[in-house]
Amino acid sequence: MHILVINSGSSSIKFSLFEAEGEETRSLFEGEVTGIGGAKGSFKFRDAGGRDLSGGRSEVKAQTAVEAIGLVVGAVSGEGLPRVDAVGYRVVHPGAKLDRHQRITGEVLKDLEEAVVFAPLHDPAVIEVIKDMMAKFPSVAHYACFDTVFHQTMPQAATTYPIPVEYRERGVRRYGFHGLSCESIVQQLRAEKEISFPKRMAIAHLGSGCSVTALVDGCSIDTTMGLTPTGGVVMGTRPGDLDPGLVLYLLRQRKGDQVGALEKMLNHDAGMVALSGMPNDMKAVREAVAKGDARAGLAAEIFTRSVKKALGGFLALMGGIDAIVFAGGIGEHDARSRAEILAGMDGLGISINSELNEAKGNAVRRISASDSAAAVLVVPAKEDWMIAIHVHQMAQSSK
Repeated sequence: MHILVINSGSSSIKFSLFEAEGEETRSLFEGEVTGIGGAKGSFKFRDAGGRDLSGGRSEVKAQTAVEAIGLVVGAVSGEGLPRVDAVGYRVVHPGAKLDRHQRITGEVLKDLEEAVVFAPLHDPAVIEVIKDMMAKFPSVAHYACFDTVFHQTMPQAATTYPIPVEYRERGVRRYGFHGLSCESIVQQLRAEKEISFPKRMAIAHLGSGCSVTALVDGCSIDTTMGLTPTGGVVMGTRPGDLDPGLVLYLLRQRKGDQVGALEKMLNHDAGMVALSGMPNDMKAVREAVAKGDARAGLAAEIFTRSVKKALGGFLALMGGIDAIVFAGGIGEHDARSRAEILAGMDGLGISINSELNEAKGNAVRRISASDSAAAVLVVPAKEDWMIAIHVHQMAQSSK
């Protein structure tokens, strides 16, 4: 079975084509369209061996998500490529009605459109992509996989907001996100023969969006993101948790479309970009820190401090910790951030081996010191792979 996975963001679309047979699901091709809506975008398409298949179209222009998905369809429908048997989509927020990954029907689409109120900057684009893809691939099944499903094991004490019941009854609660990433990490660690599966674990998914999740026996018991992916630790363009009074203050300072303007600011113009005055690029921030840039230095310190506080809180919640896992673009590739986040935790039995931390790698690896009571691991986030697995399972169960 060949499964096309679509992972769309506000200005980019990542896509992968997987082959699922028996218990094995492997990637055959992958690509990305970036810069959607901008003057100049980029297009990447390669096979599993890294061979470029873009045909010289590295620079493209796609003003809308539908234009971008047209490039994707053209790529995966090329001569010599396998026929697509099913399509799976990463959907950030399912809203209050959808509580599991499922095949997309007219009723599911209606529920997703109702969920836009919870994620107005994430869900509309993916809904548009889904509708267009269903028209382009009318004879195959389409499936939605949600970032929130993994966190349904969280207890009520972790999901309930202390607000009037009328809002809680409308579905206002802490949902949690990066669930597909967390689930892929659990799957990879269960398959590792050299690493004992940790009973108490914290996953720090650090990229443009960031979250920290506490797990016991591989199940989520708490996480930093809440109703939306805007809260929690400091992120690339999002502030993380804020004093509600600050949000009210910001609303009072703005004129015209107060909510829309503030929503844009909190999702696109806050976090690391606001602190550093630089584009959303941790590598560039680190380079600026090395040159003595004070704003970049403060931004990096605030970021790592917020992740450290989240880890410490979950360590206390679980009564100790057996493993800390770093994932995501920053978590997997920025050794300095990992070192700063864990600095000073030796007294808690958590320490890293500097040489292992600085080493490069794309597979599961341990970077903790030999005398560290808790394992420190770097594990690649494989959201698309996880979606392909779910799609295959759902397709098989419907036969």
